[in-house]
Amino acid sequence: MQTQVKNILTCLVLVIINASISSGQTTQTYPRLAGYIGIVHPIVTFSSDGTHTNFKDSYTVGMPIGINIWKSAKIGFSSEIVPIIKATNSSSKVSNVLFHPGILVALGNGFTFAGRAAFETSGRYGLTPVINKTVKKNKGSSYFVAVPLPARFGNSQPWSFGIGFQFGIAF
Repeated sequence: MQTQVKNILTCLVLVIINASISSGQTTQTYPRLAGYIGIVHPIVTFSSDGTHTNFKDSYTVGMPIGINIWKSAKIGFSSEIVPIIKATNSSSKVSNVLFHPGILVALGNGFTFAGRAAFETSGRYGLTPVINKTVKKNKGSSYFVAVPLPARFGNSQPWSFGIGFQFGIAF
């Protein structure tokens, strides 16, 4: 029994020492995983039906949750799921869920380009280029802002192009 306790304590000490040594390292190893969560506000959408702005007749907000897998310091893969909530004067509901896989390209100076495919539960599909900027980097997390530019097609609706604003935290 005492030998088992000694072994457990020895293992714990070694794990703590290893963690303290590893936390001082500044080099990244790849592949590297990073998760994030945010809020996205569609600002304006253009289509042959006209121009629609958020906040006018209803309020739409998305909550992206994603994982980035960086293959190197320059290129990676990202996948996010975005539940979208639409609120009017009389109701609010999850109006759509977006599956958003894509490629990441580090542009330098905290900027990243994300080229995403878009598949919506509403039956729409398309592409979403995103420009992302890390605005504050901490030891275990970072804050970012992004401008998504969604282009959508399908489901017997006219094509549309939009501009949004996103902010969030990566960890």
